[in-house]
Amino acid sequence: MTEGNFVDYVKLSLTSGNGGKGSVHLHREKYITKGGPDGGDGGRGGHVILRANPNLWTLFTFKFKKHFSAEHGGHGSKNRSSGAHGEDIYIDVPLGTVIKDTQTGEVICEITEKGQEVIVVKGGLGGRGNWHFKSSTRQTPRYAQPGIKGEERLVTLELKLLADVGLVGFPNAGKSTLLAALTSAKPKIADYEFTTLKPNLGIVHYRDFRSFVMADIPGIIEGAAQGKGLGHYFLRHIERNSVLLYVIPADTKDVKKEFEILRRELQEFNPELLDKQYMIVLTKCDLLDEELKEAYALEMKQSFSNIPHTMISSVSQFNLQALKDELWEVLTLENSIA
Repeated sequence: MTEGNFVDYVKLSLTSGNGGKGSVHLHREKYITKGGPDGGDGGRGGHVILRANPNLWTLFTFKFKKHFSAEHGGHGSKNRSSGAHGEDIYIDVPLGTVIKDTQTGEVICEITEKGQEVIVVKGGLGGRGNWHFKSSTRQTPRYAQPGIKGEERLVTLELKLLADVGLVGFPNAGKSTLLAALTSAKPKIADYEFTTLKPNLGIVHYRDFRSFVMADIPGIIEGAAQGKGLGHYFLRHIERNSVLLYVIPADTKDVKKEFEILRRELQEFNPELLDKQYMIVLTKCDLLDEELKEAYALEMKQSFSNIPHTMISSVSQFNLQALKDELWEVLTLENSIA
């Protein structure tokens, strides 16, 4: 999937169908000149329903179509015949989609399960026919209800990626290079910050035909939790990852400090992110000679003694299999806890 095809934020206009009119009809047939009222009810207007589709990974389908309208209900007729219900309209969205009311910001629902369906805009009720209004004092009512109009609602869809492992790190830390080395994904890679502006997904193939999904999240900068550098757009994708992999480059000035800044940004955005299983990886180790590798290994052992960690090089393929082994153990632990 190319970066331009990944859409994770759209605004839609949804309109449900109008309810059909109730019928004003008086029963007439041969030899019955005053049969009384028999006008049927109007049909319900169509709902607008959002439906989970596990085969979708992006909101790209809404890039060019943003207005959806359901069918109107049919009008009632004679012999107490009710009008047909308006056809509901189903809108397929990927798992991990959050639906918000655009005007109020209220979260309407979250689509997280296969087959889940949510009525976002209800169709208008059909009007009652005139036979409902007959009584001992009003035997031939010549009026019926007109039916309730459908609603129009502006909604915002936000996609939070569902992945097993999410890569978290500063810009230019080597996340995209790591994803490309472990999967068949082809993210944009360059030696400048914010090369990645949209998340990328890839499938990591493990031993015995097992696999897991890895997500490359665009780089976080200090102050991202307050929205700096489009922080809110990036950080929301981390919420749905099972395991977080903190990616720290070997050319950083202070490994431990960089890790603490990343943890602080996640905590300020959503404290629950700190409850996720995680591990740390030091990338770009091809820049180090053997002496520096030993020094960094000792530093990481002292700083992260109780945290799973390893050192790798995506370019030279150094320790990549060991990284996959570590990640699989952490994922297995996370699944057993869940």
